[in-house]
Amino acid sequence: MPKLKGREYRALDMFVPTDKKKIDSDYYVEGLATTFEPYELYEFDGIKYYEQIDRNAFTGADLSDVIMQYDHTGRVLARQSNKTLQIETTDDGLFICADLSKSSASKDMYEDITSGLVTKMSWAFTVAEDDFDKDTRTRIIKRVKKVYDVSAVSIPANNDTEINARSYFNGEIEKMKAERLEHRVKALQLLTKI
Repeated sequence: MPKLKGREYRALDMFVPTDKKKIDSDYYVEGLATTFEPYELYEFDGIKYYEQIDRNAFTGADLSDVIMQYDHTGRVLARQSNKTLQIETTDDGLFICADLSKSSASKDMYEDITSGLVTKMSWAFTVAEDDFDKDTRTRIIKRVKKVYDVSAVSIPANNDTEINARSYFNGEIEKMKAERLEHRVKALQLLTKI
């Protein structure tokens, strides 16, 4: 899957069956593109790093004409502008629902989802503001700038996603190492004076 510079991609469990539909369609799917709970982003040298989307991160975010794709590429399966995709922030996270009846590709995706072949979801976005909690090693996305797409995905985490995530954390890891080294140097200086 090609990654576009500056966009970040995250994958989570996807579609939840329901009897209540927000769109009238025989090819209806819904799920959460992301949640507000912290999740492990990756592990590096035995240390786990986390990420959490702030509950207010979508306030003011550009959610205009988001599309739904498979693996962030290829044909568009649903989109907001033709009302086959709806997105809203709920207490649980970024909720999506879609009508996958408008093309043969979207109907095929519906079959893949209902048969359990595709069960995960990802979203592509850019960050407007974030922070890093050193104590919990958690990146906190405080404000999302834009959501580009929500995608059904075959593999929920991939090497490109880890590389994008690590590129953010590498700076934080280097800062933490420098601070530890500085503390050790100061401790050694104190010991040599005693």
